[in-house]
Formats: sequence, C-alpha cells, structure tokens
Amino acid sequence: MLDETASELTKIAKKYDVKLYFKASYKKANRTSISSFTGIGDELALGYIADIGEKYSLETITDFHTVEEANLAAKYVDCLQVPAFLARQTELLVAAGETGKTINIKKGQFMSPVDMGKAAEKVASTGNDKIWLTERGTFFGYNDLVVDFRSLLIMKQFNYPVVYDATHSLQQPSIGVQSGGLPQFIPALAKAAVATGVNGIFFETHPDPKSAKSDSATQLPLAEADNFVSNLVKIHQAQK
Repeated sequence: MLDETASELTKIAKKYDVKLYFKASYKKANRTSISSFTGIGDELALGYIADIGEKYSLETITDFHTVEEANLAAKYVDCLQVPAFLARQTELLVAAGETGKTINIKKGQFMSPVDMGKAAEKVASTGNDKIWLTERGTFFGYNDLVVDFRSLLIMKQFNYPVVYDATHSLQQPSIGVQSGGLPQFIPALAKAAVATGVNGIFFETHPDPKSAKSDSATQLPLAEADNFVSNLVKIHQAQK
C-alpha cells in the first residue's frame, strides 16, 4: 500500500512541479477505541517508511508521541511531526527540536493560532528553527471541527511555513467506535486555504479508503489525488 501510494504521488508531484513529503504513521497512539488498530511494530514500520524514502528519493515524515520516540523515529525519517493533542507538551517539543530534524507542529484542536507561536518557541529554544505550523481544525462542540481561516494568516506572523491539513480538519472526532468525517468538503476547504497563501497542503490519501486502518472516513481516494493537486496548483499560481 505504501509503495502504490508513493509511486502515484511521486508522478503527480513531478507532473505539477511541487515538493512532496511522504508522511506515514509508524504507530497510532491516539485511537478512539481500545480495539482500534495501532501498528505492526515500531521499528518494522519505520523501516518501511525509510525504504519508501530511499526508493522514490522522497523526504519522509512521521509523528511521534514520547521523548524516547523522537530519538527513535529521527533515525529513520527526515522530518518529525508533533501530534495535535501533544502540541503543548514542552518536553516533547524540546526533544523534537534537539533531533535537528524539520519539525511540523500540528495545532491542537483546543489551541488558538497565537498559542502556536509559543509552541514554536519551545522547539526554537534548541537552536532548531526548521519549523512548520499546521492547522487541522478547532473543536466545535463534542463531535465536530471547524476551520477558522484567520488562523492561517495569524500563524504566518511567526515567520514559519504554514500548512493546512485538508483531511483531519474534516474529522468528526469520536462520533462512534471510530472518528467520522465529511470528506466531500476536502477540495473546497483546501482551495480556500491555498487562496490565503499557505506554504503547503497536508492530506491523507489511500487506494481504497474504506479499508484504511486509520481515518478511513476522511481519506481522499488516491485516484482523485491528481485532480486535487492540479486544482490547488492553479489557485496557488493565480494567488502568486
């Protein structure tokens, strides 16, 4: 599945001359249910991600969950991602910065965009200023998220690249035994984000979303990725 996805995304990235970072989770530590799939073994999965990076000459990124995991994951990938629920954890942010890797901080669903400046400061305190800030929606009641597009502009003031997460922003958290979602809105919200001048788009894609082990309700079908990226590139060029 990783190989099929990376192969198609690499072709799309070359076609539209965009920079592609390949993201995969080696472990899913934050799941709705105790019965949900969490992984196949940390180092085995990290090895798969590293293999994809080498085979397709891609920079890779994965999320991590503890200080110890930061050091483990850094041995296999080019960039580390701080999960949204952990974006205020000082020790975690400092450990990430100390790896020297590019650090993507997902904005917590409970955080204001202004607070992301404080999170970035924690990483930068290590001397590492390779930081991205990612918007992934804000809690709107108990089982829904809403995107405040002002946050994309507010986070730009910190002078780090700003990324919009087009799929997690449309989750319906813990709506049942697993999170739901509203994937029909992925293209429209991603276009709006690009129109604000973001530096990148994060999106989850899968050859067969229904069979995805995680976030199946918000995956963009891989077959739709080419058209999705094409439209975003057109808006990006017009915005420039």
